[in-house]
Amino acid sequence: MVSFISRAALAAIVLTLPSIGAAQSASGAYLAGRQALYSSDFDAAATYYTRALTSDRNNPELMENVILSQLALGRLDAALPLAQMMRTQGLSSQVAHMVMATHMIAEGDFQALLDRDVETLGIGLLVDGLITAWSWLGVGDLERALLAFDDVAEQNGLSTFAHYHKALALASIGQYAEAEAIFAEDEGGLSRMSRRGAIARAQILSQLDRNEDALALLDDAFGGAPLDPGLAAIADRLAAGENVPFDQVGTVRDGLAEVFFSISSALQGEASDDFALIYTRTAIHLRPDHIDALLLAGDLLEGLGQYDLAVSTYRKVPPDSPDYHAAEMGRAEALRRAAKPDAAIEVLTRLADDYPTLPQVHSALGDLQRQQENYGAAADAYDRAIEFTEDGAPSQWHLHYARGISHERLKDWDRAERDFRKALELNPEQPQVLNYLGYSLVERREKLDEALDMIERAVAARPDSGYIVDSLGWVLYRLGRYAEAVAHMEHAVELMPVDPVVNDHLGDVFWAVGRYREAEFQWKRAVSFIDPEDTDGEADPVRIRRKLEVGLDKVLAEEGAPPLKVANDGG
Repeated sequence: MVSFISRAALAAIVLTLPSIGAAQSASGAYLAGRQALYSSDFDAAATYYTRALTSDRNNPELMENVILSQLALGRLDAALPLAQMMRTQGLSSQVAHMVMATHMIAEGDFQALLDRDVETLGIGLLVDGLITAWSWLGVGDLERALLAFDDVAEQNGLSTFAHYHKALALASIGQYAEAEAIFAEDEGGLSRMSRRGAIARAQILSQLDRNEDALALLDDAFGGAPLDPGLAAIADRLAAGENVPFDQVGTVRDGLAEVFFSISSALQGEASDDFALIYTRTAIHLRPDHIDALLLAGDLLEGLGQYDLAVSTYRKVPPDSPDYHAAEMGRAEALRRAAKPDAAIEVLTRLADDYPTLPQVHSALGDLQRQQENYGAAADAYDRAIEFTEDGAPSQWHLHYARGISHERLKDWDRAERDFRKALELNPEQPQVLNYLGYSLVERREKLDEALDMIERAVAARPDSGYIVDSLGWVLYRLGRYAEAVAHMEHAVELMPVDPVVNDHLGDVFWAVGRYREAEFQWKRAVSFIDPEDTDGEADPVRIRRKLEVGLDKVLAEEGAPPLKVANDGG
C-alpha cells in the first residue's frame, strides 16, 4: 500500500500546539505539568495544569495545555468547558476550536459548523474544508457538499484527501456508481493508498454487483500476499457471491470521524506522534467503534512510551472484530515494552490458540520467547509460523533465520545451519544471515574461507554495521591474518564504542600483533561494559580478567586452543 502526504498538505493540516515553555510561572504545578507534557504523560499533565489553573483562572496557556492533555487522553467532554470558556473570552486556540467543532458534530449541529467563522474559529485549511463539505451533506444540500469537496481539491496538495472524502460521501448516500467513478480515476490510485481505501472501493464494487472486480482490486492492492483475517473475511464473502454492504461511512458523523482519522493516518511518521494522536482521539470520540482508529491510537501511544494507555486502548477492540488479532498483537507488544514479558507471552499464547493458522501470531510469539531466552519455546513457535507461511512469502527467510538462531542457542548446530542456509536460499544476499552464519562458522572454526566470503558480502551490504564489521575483523583474526584484522576491528569499535564483545575482540587482535598495552586497555574497557545481569552474553568477564592477569597466549594454552599463529603468505 502507498502512504504519503505532501508538504503542502501537511502545512494545510498543521495544528499549532501550545508551547510548553512560553508561560512565566513559579508554580510547582505548572513546572510539573510542563515536564509531564514534555514526557507525553498526558494524565499527569492534565492534573498538574488543572491545579495550576485554579490559582490563575484566566491564563490562556494553562487552559490550552489542559485542553491539549485531555484531548490526547480522549477526554473531549472534560476539555469542552474550557474550550467554551476560551471561546466566550475571545481567546484563540486551535485545540479549543477542534474540541468545539467536535462537540457540534457530536450534537449533529451541522448548520452551526457552517455558520462558524473559520478565520477566527478554524482548525486548519484541510480540516475546515472537509468539515464544511460534510456539513453541507449534513443539512441535506448534496450539490453544495460536492462543490465544497471540489473547492478543497483545488488547494495545492489536498486533492487526494478531497477526492477520497467526496467518494465516501457519495457512497454513504447510495450513489455507488458516482463514487466508483472517483475511485477509478488515475488507475485506481485512491484505493491503493490505504487499507481502508481498498476496503471502501471493494464494498462499493460489490454494491454494483462487481464482486470479481472487487476481488481483483484486493489482490492488486495487497500485492497478492495472504490477506489478514479482516480482509480475508471480505474476500470470502465476495468469492461466495454475497453483496457486501458499504459500512466504511454510514452517516455524516461517521464521515467527519473519517476526516480526523484519515488525517491522523497521513500524519503518522510525518509529524510528532502526539500531534497525530489528537486527530485519532477525535475520530474515536465521534465513532467509538472505529477499529482502525483504535489500532492507530494504540500504536501512537506506544511510540510515545505510554504503554499502559496503549494497552487499555487495544483492549477496546471487541473479540468479535475481524481485526481483534491485530489489537491483541499490539497489546502484547505494549506489554513487552512495559517490561511485562510474561503477560505479553500469555496474550500471544492465547491468541495462537484462537488463530492457529495465522503465521504472524506464531512469529510474534517466537520473537518474544527468543527475546526472553526461551529458545525451545521460540523454536516451537517458529515451527508453526513456517508451517502456515506460503512459499515465497516475504517473511519466509526471516522465520528460518530466527529459528536458526534459536537452534544455535540450544546448541543444535546441525538444525541451526540448515535454517541459516535455507534463509540464504530464499534471500541470498541478506546481510544479517550472511553475518550470523559466517560468524558462527568462525566461532566453530569451520569452513573459514566460506565464512570470510559471507562476511565480506555482508560488510559490502552494510558497511556501517558494527556487528558485521566486527565479524570481518574476527574471521581475519581466526585465519591468522592479524595485521589485516586490526583496521576492521578498530572501525568496529568506532561504530560500537561501548559494546563489550567488540572491545574484547579488538584487545585480542592488538595482542596478536604485539600491541600488549593497547590490548589490556581494550580488555579493561570490555569488562566495564558488561551488564552483570546478562548471563547469556558472549563477552565472558572471567575469561577477560584472566587475560588481563596472564595474557592471551597463556589463556589459549589453558583452554587447549591452538596458539596464535600468523598465516603464511598463501593465507
